[in-house]
Amino acid sequence: MTHAQHSRVFGQRKQQHILILASGDRVRHLTVTPWMAALGFCFVGVFAIGYLLATSYLVLRDDLIGAAMARQARMQHDYEDRIAALRAQVDRVTSRQLLDQQVVEDKVDKLMEQQLALTSRHGKLGSLLDRAENSGLGGKGTTPLQSYAPESKDKHASLSGAVQAIENQLTGADEPADVASDNTTLTDVPAPETVGDRADRVFSKVTLSLKDIEQKQRNRIAQLTSDAGGTANAISKVLTHFRISVPAERVKQDDSAVGGPYVEPESADDFDTSLSQLDDALTRLESVRSTAESLPFQNPAIGKEITSSFGNRRDPFLGRLALHSGIDFRFAPGEKVRPTAPGKVIAAGWTGGYGNMVEVDHGNGISTRYGHMSEILVKVGDKVDRTDVIGLAGSTGRSTGTHLHYEVRQDGRAVDPIYFMNAGLKLASYMK
Repeated sequence: MTHAQHSRVFGQRKQQHILILASGDRVRHLTVTPWMAALGFCFVGVFAIGYLLATSYLVLRDDLIGAAMARQARMQHDYEDRIAALRAQVDRVTSRQLLDQQVVEDKVDKLMEQQLALTSRHGKLGSLLDRAENSGLGGKGTTPLQSYAPESKDKHASLSGAVQAIENQLTGADEPADVASDNTTLTDVPAPETVGDRADRVFSKVTLSLKDIEQKQRNRIAQLTSDAGGTANAISKVLTHFRISVPAERVKQDDSAVGGPYVEPESADDFDTSLSQLDDALTRLESVRSTAESLPFQNPAIGKEITSSFGNRRDPFLGRLALHSGIDFRFAPGEKVRPTAPGKVIAAGWTGGYGNMVEVDHGNGISTRYGHMSEILVKVGDKVDRTDVIGLAGSTGRSTGTHLHYEVRQDGRAVDPIYFMNAGLKLASYMK
């Protein structure tokens, strides 16, 4: 019995809590289970926690908002500093590009000025070099004259190959430095070589090359001036020996009757001065050479036998001493006779003992006579050159056989033609 009672006591279930809800005649009941109680407690706990959190937010809201705004302000300030640094770097890159462009443009302008100067000099220098070549200056072993003249593709000044190389260099693969992603790299990265730096190097080489060309031109001009002056002096020395007037090297200015207001002198370029000196030297050389070429320094009968020289001799007809005023050359009958220098015919016809004679005036008081010809082919007033035929060899007048009587007269007086022929041998090396 005791066991039975014990079993009944411990076998009973706990009584459930019931909620009764009455509304008028209707009665409802709700059994409260443990899980429902747990759910109720959880709901109350969540509500309490939410209430506490909401209360804390309301109390601490101003502080949180202030902290968030301060953090956003700091982030904005950092970004603004970053943007300002990048903008400053872009400005530096842009200003450096503008400066490099200005430097390149300035150097291109200077190079174009040098190119234009060389081109303008080429016009003056080219004609002088042609004159020098025509004058026979610049012999073997010298550099061709035109090699010192600047090249020009057309009539207008154009960029030379050096300038084209500069353009290729300036339009190369170099690009502006990339904008750094971090402010710290603005000072740590070394500055690369800029277009302006490369342009400086290239333009320096080109300038040195142009200066070298100019110096070669100056040296060549100085050499040609010296050669022209030396040749002119040598020819003048020979002409002076025959009392032939020659142009002076430089005419001294007469200050006895000059005047005028004082004006600052024009800036004279040394190169232009050297060109002027070369022009003066060539003009003087051409003048003295023209004078020499107009005089009878040539042999009238090259390779011919001299049958009688200038001076006293026994006269072939009278048998006594007489002056022979010229030189006799053995000629074949009818052989062509040419003058020894260009000139004007002042006598053509029978002239006493000369027989058929032609006299040619060469200027400077000098004339030549050609006697004993069988036939005269010119008349008075004709202008003849060294290649013209003035007559045919014969034996007219006081002559014992076919020959040419050649005579040189200076101021009306007969002089020994051999002197002129010897001078012609000396001048041969100075004539073109």
